[in-house]
Amino acid sequence: MTPSTKASAKHDEDAALPSSEAAPGSKHKPDDAEPESHEIKRTKTTTEKGQMTIEESMKNAGSSKHSNKKGNHEPEDDAKEAKSKLSASEDTGSAVEPHGRDGFETVPASILEKGIIYFFFRGRVNIDEPSNVDDIARSYILLRPIEKDAKLGSGPIGDAGNSRLCAIPKKVLPQSGRDRWISFVEKAGASFQQLKDEFLSSSDYETKTAGTRHSPAATPVGEGVYAITSTGRESHLVYMLTLPEKLGEVQKEIGLREKGSFIISTKNPEYPAPANARLPKSAEYPEEVQKEFRSLRWMPTQPKHLDFVSTQFLLVGESSGVDKALEPQKEDQTKENAEPIDELEKLEEEDTKRMSGLSKDDATSIFADLEVHANDYPKLQTTF
Repeated sequence: MTPSTKASAKHDEDAALPSSEAAPGSKHKPDDAEPESHEIKRTKTTTEKGQMTIEESMKNAGSSKHSNKKGNHEPEDDAKEAKSKLSASEDTGSAVEPHGRDGFETVPASILEKGIIYFFFRGRVNIDEPSNVDDIARSYILLRPIEKDAKLGSGPIGDAGNSRLCAIPKKVLPQSGRDRWISFVEKAGASFQQLKDEFLSSSDYETKTAGTRHSPAATPVGEGVYAITSTGRESHLVYMLTLPEKLGEVQKEIGLREKGSFIISTKNPEYPAPANARLPKSAEYPEEVQKEFRSLRWMPTQPKHLDFVSTQFLLVGESSGVDKALEPQKEDQTKENAEPIDELEKLEEEDTKRMSGLSKDDATSIFADLEVHANDYPKLQTTF
């Protein structure tokens, strides 16, 4: 199935991408959909109470392991400390190994961010097991950034409190340049506990007219690695799937591919969105970020834009695959940096090995990575 849109693409004379008036968003929000919260939040600098960031865990591990009785460091202690920082999977319980690449300069300059990506959907109210796309209320993309020069070892990623949940109101992903979906950041700087309490779980609520309504739990449909890249005039969100190993009916219907990409642009919150894509509140950027838009209605997405709740961004399908999104830039060629495609394929290979070590079952692997019990949530769905 190929999603389509009736709106035609128009270009604003002062913008590099179509204006918000021309960009189609979701035509209808399901009448029985559960109300969503759009409270403006800034990126978290600390995790929930009682949780440590990866950096805090590493610092504590270093301070407790590498000081002698007099409080001074021996040379061998310094060597151990350096080794511990490079082996985050052992000292912090995280598979992310910061500075694991052979020097930061080898990372392609065109890669603005990389990390782990998950795809979920939620069934319409009172529909726990969707039998077709029409039974889906909304699809979601969950992004978990890691350091650009990091590599992946074994085990789960660990909770750095920096997850972003992005809602796709169109239910399916854009496939070609004719498909232009306005999506938004629903949660930013989220911890696993917040995702568990406010996204993954099912809930029941009362209405005056229909009584008790049931909003089903989120269903996983894929996991992989991603990068946000810059090709000069445009930014791209490119991904490579790790799970499922073979695309099923559900993945194809939603628009997932083994490798896929989208042109991604951020809407200037000072301009109104189309009537059918407006949120209760617009994103609130600090002055230095807002100034970067100048008078443009849209600008190529920067990772920092996605760190604000209610950021609206345009996803434009790319039918040509990932080649354009991972095209080497002049800066990479001048500095003899790694090829962008090689960097993402290397990350995909590491993630495939990592996820296979978590569990033999796809859904169990995904939920283990999110530090929740898989038995409480739906299995990864591949057929309707």
